[in-house]
Amino acid sequence: MTTTKSTLFTEIRDVIEKLNSETISNQRKEVLQPLIDFIQSKVLENKEIRINFICTHNSRRSHLSQIWAQTMANYFNIKNVFCYSGGTEATALFPMVSQTLQNSGFQIKTISENENPIYSIKYAENEHPIIGFSKKLDDDFNPKSEFAAIMTCSQADGGCPFIAGAEKRIPITFEDPKTFDNTPQQTEKYNERSLQIATELFYVFSQINS
Repeated sequence: MTTTKSTLFTEIRDVIEKLNSETISNQRKEVLQPLIDFIQSKVLENKEIRINFICTHNSRRSHLSQIWAQTMANYFNIKNVFCYSGGTEATALFPMVSQTLQNSGFQIKTISENENPIYSIKYAENEHPIIGFSKKLDDDFNPKSEFAAIMTCSQADGGCPFIAGAEKRIPITFEDPKTFDNTPQQTEKYNERSLQIATELFYVFSQINS
């Protein structure tokens, strides 16, 4: 099989190549397996892979998940992957998330400045940037059918037993780095959560046979 060389930014590639999926527990791998199965089934059927990462405010964990998932699809050369994010309510992408991603090599520009800023988030030289902003899960920006809804926080998981249009609803929850806002550990803890999400999504996409 001929593979296209990834155009990921070098700094992001360096971060990815230091990730260690062996740190993921067997219990956690069981949590990730339904997402692996969803992606693999779409690859085998040669269908588009749509994944909507959902948390309450669409401000932290869902964006980190969306961006790392799109990046890992590029890294592993899995085609036709389209990642989205949404919340049970719209707030704003938290600035520390943007800073954390920039520290890992993402190129981020502010397209629109208001109470809910819009960002261009680039992970590769020749790929379309991810458009990052806070939105409700059923926003017109997001898919309406044939997608997997990934519940990245327990509050959204409990509060949204049904996601309209979702083909699969998969809880993969992460602890909220918001707990450390305005503390000396804020930068460290956001980076820690970002790298956890990156490591788990690295594992997910590494399991796909394309």
